[in-house]
Amino acid sequence: MRAYHDQEWGHPQHDSQKLFELLCLETYQAGLSWQTVLNKRAAFEADFHHYDIERVAAMTTDDLARLMTDERIIRNRLKLTATINNARVIRDWPAGSSFATWLWDFVDNQPIRQAWQRMDQMPATNDLAKRVSKEMKKRGFKFVGPTTIYSYLQAAGLINDHLADCDWAPENQR
Repeated sequence: MRAYHDQEWGHPQHDSQKLFELLCLETYQAGLSWQTVLNKRAAFEADFHHYDIERVAAMTTDDLARLMTDERIIRNRLKLTATINNARVIRDWPAGSSFATWLWDFVDNQPIRQAWQRMDQMPATNDLAKRVSKEMKKRGFKFVGPTTIYSYLQAAGLINDHLADCDWAPENQR
């Protein structure tokens, strides 16, 4: 958990493949602990071809059946189907733009800093996450409710929710 927090969480990501991976991880986490997802991360990464968007988008019902028998991962059919569906949405993104550019446009390409003093101040969602969730659903994404998307925006660095006294808060970086 500490390595994920220190090396990944909240670091601004602009790469569509990495953004896809983070979206998948947040999807798997819904209703479960983050520790459970991190413990299964390597297996998910192997099963989903290191989150190569083209390869995941090309997965078939036979691949889904195989995934449903893999005890190393979270075998929730809706979450696994969402992973494949969401890869297809990103793969088929309109020419001349990218998923990453589209996502970062919601924050004018500048992370939103929320310097909470305590974890209990941090919301489960906010208006931005609700807006992004709604737009993602319009584009065909699955399993992208506002709470999942708030966590996703935090993980991808669009919202910086490192606590004010955290070593990784921007104001504490030197």
